[in-house]
Amino acid sequence: MLNVAVLMGRLVADPELRHTPNNVAVTTFTIAVDRSYVKAGTERQADFIDIVAWRSSAEFVCKYFRKGQMIAVQGSIQTRSYTDSQGIKRKAFEIVADNVHFADSKRDNSGNNNSFNNYNNYNEQPRQEAPSAPAPAYTSGNTGDFEEIITDDDLPF
Repeated sequence: MLNVAVLMGRLVADPELRHTPNNVAVTTFTIAVDRSYVKAGTERQADFIDIVAWRSSAEFVCKYFRKGQMIAVQGSIQTRSYTDSQGIKRKAFEIVADNVHFADSKRDNSGNNNSFNNYNNYNEQPRQEAPSAPAPAYTSGNTGDFEEIITDDDLPF
């Protein structure tokens, strides 16, 4: 059987670190994930997905991520049942994070961490980037810095 979820989206609120009675770190947060299709004549829709991170992953998320930042999450889908305050049985679906990664470029994170306060406004306002010099190509480098490998001996791998 296989239960793997990989998501990338923007945090809809700042994550908050909590601890269980046994002092285990935990955080729950929600990310907005754009749908891959747009119905003609409508705006792009997003799904809001609940994520749970435990222990060091929870501490990492709470220390380095803020509302509006892009985050990549790899984990598994978990369901749980509960009874709400009106006595109605409910079922919750959430992703239990195994790995969490930065998904914004460093340039996006270097300025104001709250630059995406309203998720919907982010989609409507394209970001203007300053033109940058092209990355250096390996073909234009000096080959004098490299040493020829003699292939007479067996390779160590």
